[in-house]
Amino acid sequence: MEAGMEEKLRRITLWLKRTFGDQPIPQYEVNSRTVDILYELMECNETRDRDVSLVIDDMKQKTAEYESEVNYLQDLLMESVNLSFNSLSSAGTSYLNALVDSAMALETKDTSLASFIPAINDLTSDLYATESRNREMELELTSLRKKLTAALVLEKHLQEDLKKTEEHLAMEKAKADSRTQNMKFLKDKSEDFKFRIKAAEEQLSASGMDPSLTHQSLVSLSEKLTELKQQTVPLKKKLESYLDLTPNPSLARVKIEEAKRELNALEAEFSSKVDMMALSVPEPSKRRFT
Repeated sequence: MEAGMEEKLRRITLWLKRTFGDQPIPQYEVNSRTVDILYELMECNETRDRDVSLVIDDMKQKTAEYESEVNYLQDLLMESVNLSFNSLSSAGTSYLNALVDSAMALETKDTSLASFIPAINDLTSDLYATESRNREMELELTSLRKKLTAALVLEKHLQEDLKKTEEHLAMEKAKADSRTQNMKFLKDKSEDFKFRIKAAEEQLSASGMDPSLTHQSLVSLSEKLTELKQQTVPLKKKLESYLDLTPNPSLARVKIEEAKRELNALEAEFSSKVDMMALSVPEPSKRRFT
């Protein structure tokens, strides 16, 4: 074992003997780790004992000083006013104790006015400073309460807006789903109509129907008829501008009759083809729509 370890172990043994006194020292495993731990604990304990001893010595010294000062004051009272502490009434003793308690509370070095007045002034200043800090803290607390109230109100409004938004989204989603279903229905219906039109056209073609009676031809004729009607509008207006003039009855009558015959011929042709198509087209087989 090293010399340093032996010295530590010797000091530890002496410290344990002082600590436990007549009690037996507990057994412990002697190794470098336990010795280091016990040595560190011993040093801490000895340091604390020294500090406590210094505090005790200081307290003893202050006690002696206070006793000396008490004796001095008692002698001073006896010499100056022939008054001793034992001769004081209960009220005087109470006042004296209150004076001593006040001096201790204010932490003055004595009970003279020169010590009390600065201590009271310092205490008053501390009181004013504390009250000022309390007022500032109350203002901050009031401001925080207002902010907290505003935040809670805002949170409530946001929750209401969120609820309304969710309800609106649910309604819009339902509408979108309905529109999607309607679009699907219309798309399927359109496909069914296309199939039925195609089947009808195939049946018409197989029956030897004139191609001019097809749906597309009729639509084209209808468009031409509409275009001719639109073309007659400016002609009628132009004709109205000539009504105030001296007319040539025979010429005007001829032109009007020609226009009427042309218009009636187109309408008759359109009507006859529609009637022929209605009579010649058999009922197409309907495809089941899903």
